[in-house]
Amino acid sequence: MFPFVFEWVWDIGHFLFFGGLWYAVGILGAGMTYVIVKSIYDTMNDSGDSHH
Repeated sequence: MFPFVFEWVWDIGHFLFFGGLWYAVGILGAGMTYVIVKSIYDTMNDSGDSHH
């Protein structure tokens, strides 16, 4: 099931599976990047909502 395996065939099933896989990984990565950047920004500016 890996591209470096000799019997690998690029058919429509593989394109759909890996397309969906990388779409999901991209969304998760974008979300995690947003959360990390926003956390750092809020920590540096001290503009986050405080619950005191």
